[in-house]
Amino acid sequence: MELLLLCIKIFFVRIMDVSMGTVRTIVTIKGNKIIATLIGFFEALIWFIVVKEALTTDIKSIWIALSYSAGFAVGTYVGTILSGHFIKGTMSFQVITNKDDKIVNILRNKGYAVSVIDVKGYKEDKYMLFIEVNNKKSFDLTNMIKAYDPKAFIVINESKYVVNGYFGQIN
Repeated sequence: MELLLLCIKIFFVRIMDVSMGTVRTIVTIKGNKIIATLIGFFEALIWFIVVKEALTTDIKSIWIALSYSAGFAVGTYVGTILSGHFIKGTMSFQVITNKDDKIVNILRNKGYAVSVIDVKGYKEDKYMLFIEVNNKKSFDLTNMIKAYDPKAFIVINESKYVVNGYFGQIN
């Protein structure tokens, strides 16, 4: 019974500290140093406490290592889900598509802010669309573009900073 309780404790505490680490990493990339520092402090504190207990116990069992590893894996998954829900960000889309106003009008009618540039393709003239959206809208936008032009060349990058402009569909 003592082994089971220890394994459960290690598993859930590892989920906590690894989730925090995943969120901390993303917050750091986003440039929020203060929040990343605070998360890092508590992440390291929790990690130290659980590792100390796991390594100093008199119980010798592979289940301790398995609980530790499983908690790490699940914590990574949970951390990415938490990051997706709580960390706001924007994505920059660059889309090279057929020179046709229909896709531009469709996207604008759906509330997306679209800037258009004429570009020279290999065989024909094309449009390059620039679109900046909330990261939660990127999947929907990608699907809309593919539905209209399955051969569209789409490049998506995470934006670190955006100044001015109209986003549309940002919420």
